[in-house]
Amino acid sequence: MKKNRILVVDDETNLVKAIEIRLKQANYEVLTAGDGIEGLEKAKKERPDLILLDVLMPGMDGYQTLVELKALDETKSIPVVMLTAKGQVEDVVTAQGMGADDYVVKPYNFIILLEKIRNLLNTKKR
Repeated sequence: MKKNRILVVDDETNLVKAIEIRLKQANYEVLTAGDGIEGLEKAKKERPDLILLDVLMPGMDGYQTLVELKALDETKSIPVVMLTAKGQVEDVVTAQGMGADDYVVKPYNFIILLEKIRNLLNTKKR
């Protein structure tokens, strides 16, 4: 059976490594990108099944990246979970208005994150 591929876009390398290890343990294939520009390029090229996207990054931030992802035919249907330290209600509403499928605030509970990922991937398959 083919593994679902998840693209993790975040500039915090230690966090990315920790997420990558946990996702691989949960039987996902993991791609990583250190900023929004690299994330957008990898999403277009690799077509992951889901994207975990940070908001606060140098260069192209997560909001800009999300808008670009949702504007492109080849990436607009990929579910995006914002994974960020920005936890105000306005931040969540902004991200959802731009097309985010879910929103998780750091520090996060990995079990809850994993459940959100599973739910989005199951919804996408229907």
